[in-house]
Amino acid sequence: MPSGLPKKYNLFTAISMVVGIVIGSGVFFKAEKVLSVTGGDIKLGLLSWALGGLIMLICTYTFSILAGRYEYVSGLVDYAETALGKNYAYYVGWFMSLIYYPSLAATLAWVSARYTCLLLGFSSGGGEALTLTAFFLIAAFSVNTLAPVIAGKVQITSTVIKLIPLVLMGIVGTVAGLKNGILAENLSGGTIAAHGVTVSFPAALAATAFAYDGWIVATSINAELCDAKRNLPKALLTGSFVVIVAYLLYYTGLSGALPKVYFIENGETAIRFAFEALFSSVGGVLLIVFVIISCLGTLNGIMLGCTRSLYSLAIRKEGPRPFLFSQVDGATGIPANAGIWGLFIAVCWLVYFYGASFGKWFGDFGFDITELPAITMYALYIPIFCGMMAKEKQLDGFRRFLMPMFATISCLFILITACYAHRGEIFAYYLVVFLLMIPAYFFNKKNRSV
Repeated sequence: MPSGLPKKYNLFTAISMVVGIVIGSGVFFKAEKVLSVTGGDIKLGLLSWALGGLIMLICTYTFSILAGRYEYVSGLVDYAETALGKNYAYYVGWFMSLIYYPSLAATLAWVSARYTCLLLGFSSGGGEALTLTAFFLIAAFSVNTLAPVIAGKVQITSTVIKLIPLVLMGIVGTVAGLKNGILAENLSGGTIAAHGVTVSFPAALAATAFAYDGWIVATSINAELCDAKRNLPKALLTGSFVVIVAYLLYYTGLSGALPKVYFIENGETAIRFAFEALFSSVGGVLLIVFVIISCLGTLNGIMLGCTRSLYSLAIRKEGPRPFLFSQVDGATGIPANAGIWGLFIAVCWLVYFYGASFGKWFGDFGFDITELPAITMYALYIPIFCGMMAKEKQLDGFRRFLMPMFATISCLFILITACYAHRGEIFAYYLVVFLLMIPAYFFNKKNRSV
């Protein structure tokens, strides 16, 4: 199945996608949540970050096995097809094109706008934020559609920039904490029961699992990646290691910046206090700037996948109007029509997000689009891992059975903890998902009858 997409990305771009998409705004503030739900127990927090990273590494390694064997059009859809056939791959691709990519793109555009408003002194729920959100969404689409090579360079640049605050806090915070004794004091102490904190290690692990999400998007460029069977597995594993090391270093440095009671009492603002304690008042402003760049870099990577998601179905003659959405622009080498579809659906999700979060248009029927679609992805991975164990007979026992089994267990754990955290929203979310998946059935039936 020829993809029609030219090879234009290298190994560094793919690594930057893994690192740049995973590291968004979440790490800066999930760190505070981990400190809170562990009662300030630094060792327990470090364990949760390490185990969350291990779960990501298990899943990325398992998919890297498939990435080294199959190279067609769009990573995850390809792997779903080889494991369980065209029907399952079609519904996975439909979910990604209609729900996963566009909902994340809308969310990240709004988060980028929110922090920009914070920096400029605007209201995060007003017209300024909505205007900036629309601007960021359209700008990300334009760069990825009209200048894909520039989009790849933006991904690399933003990844390097967003690593700066993590590395700085990790090194400076650790050194400062060792000198002033704060790190040793925080590590030696247990939970802070006096502050009424309910200690929950599963909640901490669930928070780190969300902070590690997004790496699967890098597989969407496998058809455009030079020597993809060799470079994509390298990118998945290398990127995962970089993220895990950066997160553990950052959390350790954060633990040396301030006594842990500050994080328990001040919540999200404590992260800014920690940067100001180490880098003066300028550090707090720089933190916001870095978070904005971090969010925009993640948005760029998500939009890269969003503009290609429907194309991965159309090239297989599936979905709505396959001929229209499988067309590739001769000048840019990008499926522009599929990209416009991705932007339109992202705008629709933005309207829902704004109405549910600020307008309260849906009452108690609203749900969180920032986490629930990502949770669903882990559910979609499980049949693929089971298909690997059944079909990949040329692999040895370690790669065919052991790693897919560990990956399945990891996904099940994330699903259980996440569903517990969002149990009040699950019904509304999956009802909407069911309604959005109904058209997929009719498009599939129509195309197969032709």
